[in-house]
Order: sequence, then structure tokens, then C-alpha cells
Amino acid sequence: MSLLFSWLDYTLFILMLLISTIIGIYYGFFQKQTSAKEYLLGGKNMNVWPISLSLVSSCVSGVPLLTFPTEIYSFGISTALVTFEMAIIFGSTYFIFLPVFYQLQVTSMYEYFQLRFDKSMRILASVLYTIYMALYLPLVIYVPSLALSQVTGIAAGVLSPILCGICIFYTTLGGLKAVVWTDALQFFFMIGSMLVVVVVGTIHAGGIENLWKLASDNGRLDLTFELDPTIKDSFWSGAVGFLFVWFTVVSLNQGTIQKCMSLSSYKEVKKALLTSWITLSILLFFVFFTGLTMYAKYFDCDPLASNKIQKRDQMVPYFVMDVSKNIPGLAGLFIAGILSAALSTLSAGMNCLGATIYEDFLKPFLGANISDKKTSLLLKLIVAAIGVICTALVYAVEQLGNVLPLVLSVFGVAGGPILGIFTVGMMVPMVNSIGALIGGIVSLVVMSWIVVGTHIYRTTHPYSLLPISTDGCPLNGTLSALNTTAHVFVKDDGFFLFRLSPNYYTLMGFLIVVVLSVVISFLFKKRNTIVDKDCITPFMQFLLPKTEMYFPVEEIVKLTDKDNEYNKIQL
Repeated sequence: MSLLFSWLDYTLFILMLLISTIIGIYYGFFQKQTSAKEYLLGGKNMNVWPISLSLVSSCVSGVPLLTFPTEIYSFGISTALVTFEMAIIFGSTYFIFLPVFYQLQVTSMYEYFQLRFDKSMRILASVLYTIYMALYLPLVIYVPSLALSQVTGIAAGVLSPILCGICIFYTTLGGLKAVVWTDALQFFFMIGSMLVVVVVGTIHAGGIENLWKLASDNGRLDLTFELDPTIKDSFWSGAVGFLFVWFTVVSLNQGTIQKCMSLSSYKEVKKALLTSWITLSILLFFVFFTGLTMYAKYFDCDPLASNKIQKRDQMVPYFVMDVSKNIPGLAGLFIAGILSAALSTLSAGMNCLGATIYEDFLKPFLGANISDKKTSLLLKLIVAAIGVICTALVYAVEQLGNVLPLVLSVFGVAGGPILGIFTVGMMVPMVNSIGALIGGIVSLVVMSWIVVGTHIYRTTHPYSLLPISTDGCPLNGTLSALNTTAHVFVKDDGFFLFRLSPNYYTLMGFLIVVVLSVVISFLFKKRNTIVDKDCITPFMQFLLPKTEMYFPVEEIVKLTDKDNEYNKIQL
């Protein structure tokens, strides 16, 4: 029997969409934002609490809510290790990256590269970010469409343009303020639904003790400490590989920077990040614990093996519908939470990509006399165009397999190089524009080759799951008695780089940039170095040579506008 929404589920779900739309209408028509500063930074007077909740909502998206529980169900607990590393991630954001952005007061964080290196580096970084978001946002749209398809029976391809259209509407109209306040609202849908599902799922599993025993006896809590990078899920791939993934999600996310820049002081930024760290850690704990409750529920009757679902990414919505059959509205609340997280990330992503495209690609050609009203209109048109393009790309994503490997591939191709360039730029003063440019381009090319090659390879060599069973399923003529695999990881004779765990992709892209940029900068040293100390994170400024020529940022910008003189004396 199909598990589908009731009228109460539909009511809660539609209510969330309606409230989000009303917020966009309010900020679009009754609190009009007629300048780029108001549209992109909320007038720089945003409140700490909505910013904190918005940061969490846009960082999580629907991807972790749907894929992480399934990952733990299928491969074990290694991906959950990052929950305990959030202090490192938010600490690095506060002490390494944000001090530089806040001191420079940039709208697009890619403006940094023109101040630190030169215009070509800024263009490269903006291109990387555009690629990153163009590949990632369709995945963000696809995830809630897939979940909603599971509980409504409507095809994901039909739902995607409807959901994206709503998000385009309130993001285009309301700017950052609409994004932040809808994110804050959607956070409560998200955290509330996760909490209820974990409690109900644990009850269905026979309590925490039984849940823990089942997970332990069947390998879900096992961790291997082998250093072999071809092991898909190990202690190292979870604790180290996923750490760098989350650096790109939190620390060097245009949404994070843009929202922190919308606060009135750095003291407020500290409060926002501290609140976000605690809140995100709690939310991720619920997300990962959901994976254990799912396994306790289906340890003897896997939904995919028993043909109850068609894709493993549908496991979470199926589980929620299954355990909430006797709790009216719970499924609607949870799917609203999934959709809330996805719309939050989508709206923030469109707003931030719009900021980057405007600041880095269009603004230099518009001249200084363009009015605030025209700027605001242009930004809205850019955001709308981004939404339409990303919606169209959803139909390609639908054919590419499970979501999490695709997300990790996107982070590896573009997120890792971006993380590497920012890190060497802010922490290694001797790195020059030649080194950073070559490092970034090589990283993009190499990681694209690895990701495409791996995707082709894995179509015929899929990763093995931890043991699964259909012993407890009702007898069915089309169902085998047992569908099980003995190992977590695949070791075969394929090309080494195509067998690497996708958890390491971001780290690999990062390391290629760091190593090449340092080596090439050493080999191609230039005299008359100009590095403004504000472009180096404060605790690394001691590495600046004593003979360094210092220029205020304003003077460097002037040099870029004068007959390209800046490039003649740049590193």
C-alpha cells in the first residue's frame, strides 16, 4: 500500500509555502529595497537571531536531511563525525576568514582576490563559484522534489519548477531580508520535524538500547582506522575528508559572508556564529541519529531491496510516512522541514550568486552613474534568471544517480579550489598571483577529470553496502529471501584515482591549490611586492616581510582603475 499525504499533511505543507511567499511580498512591496546595499546586505542593520538561524538553515539545505541518514543506514557512522568538529569549522570562520572580509567590507567575497592578487584571480574565483552554484543549486531543488514526489505520487519533474518558482518569487522580490526571515521561519519547521521524527522513530525501534544494539551488531557503529583512501567510509574520510567539505559549506560560503556582513558590528558577528555553531551541531545530531532509527526499523526488510521505493534517496521520506501513519500531520511537518531547508539554501544561493554575477561580471561595465533603482531591478532580473536556469538543470540531475556523491563531486571540482585559493591568499603572504592562478586552474581541471572518470567507473563498480536483509518482509513472489553484502568498501583493479573515496574530493582540490601555488610562487618571485596587510588574516601578518610595501586598500583599488598600473607592480 502506498504511503501518501493526508489532508492535514497537505495543509501544513502549503501553510509553510504560503508564509514564505507572504514574507517575500512584504519585503518586496511594503518594505521596498531600492539600493544594492539594502537588497544584498539588508541595509547592514540585521538582527543577530534571524541571521543565526538563517546561517544554519542555508548551510544544512535539504541535502543533509535526506542523504545523511541514508548514508549512515547504508555505510555506517563515519559521516557523523563532523558533528563533533563544528567548533573547528566555526572557529576557523571567526578567526581566519571573516576578520579579513569584515575589515575590507566587501559585498562579494570574490572582490578579495582583486585586492590581494589581481583582476584575473578575481575572475577565476568568480567563475569557480558560478560553476559551483550552477551545479549545486539544481541538486538543492531536486532533493525536496524527490521527497515530495514520494509522499504525493506526483513526478519530481513536475514538482521542481513549482517549488523553484515560489522560491524565485520571494527571493527576487525581497532580497536578503526576505531570505533571512524565511530562513528563520523555516528553521523551526526543520528542527521541530527532525526532533519529532527521531523520538517517534526511536519508539518504533523499541527504545535507544535496542536501537544501539541493532546498529552495533550489524556494523553501523564500526569505524576503520586504515589509511587506505579508497575505503569509502573510514574514520579518516569522515573526520578529515568531511571536515573540508563543511569548510566550503560554512566558512567560505558567500551566504555566510553576506549575512555576517549585514550585521552592524563584529561583536554581533561573534554572537551569530556562536549561536549558529551550537544550533547546527544539535540539528546534525538529530539528522545522523535518524539514520540509526531507520536501520532499527528496517534491519530485516530493506525498503529498496523489497521494492517499496525506487531510489535509495527516497528512504527518509518513506521512513517518515511509515512511522507517522498514526500521527496526523507529522509527515507534512517533516516534508515541510525538508522543503524549508532546501528553499532556504536555494534562496540564499540565488541571492549570493546574483551578488557575485553583478559585482564581478556586470558592474565593471555599467559605469559609476547607474542609479540605485536600476541596480536593484537588475539584481532582481539576475536572480530570476538564475532560478530558471537551475530549474532546467534539475532534469539532468535526475538521470545521474544518488545525490550525496554528486554533491561531493561538485564540492571537489569547485569548492576545494575556492577553499585553497582563499586559504593561501589569507595565510601565506608569499603566494603571488601567478602561483594562485595556476594552482586554481590545475585544481579545477584535475578534479573535473577525476570526478567524471569516477562517475563513469562507478556505474559498473558501485560501492557495496553494509549487510542488509529482507528476511522480515512479508512473503512476496518477486522478493528474494535475503539481499546482503559483506563489506562496506570495494577494492578492485580499477585506476587508483577513480577508486578514491568521494569524501576526499574537496581536500584533494584544496591541496592541489596549496601545494602548486606555494611552489610556483617560490619559483616565480617578483620584486616590488604589494600586499595590503588587511588582506592577510591577523594572526598570520607576522609572515609579511619587513621590507613589504604597504598600501591602503583604497589605494590599491585606485591603481586597478588606472591604465592597469596595478598589474605592472603586482606580485
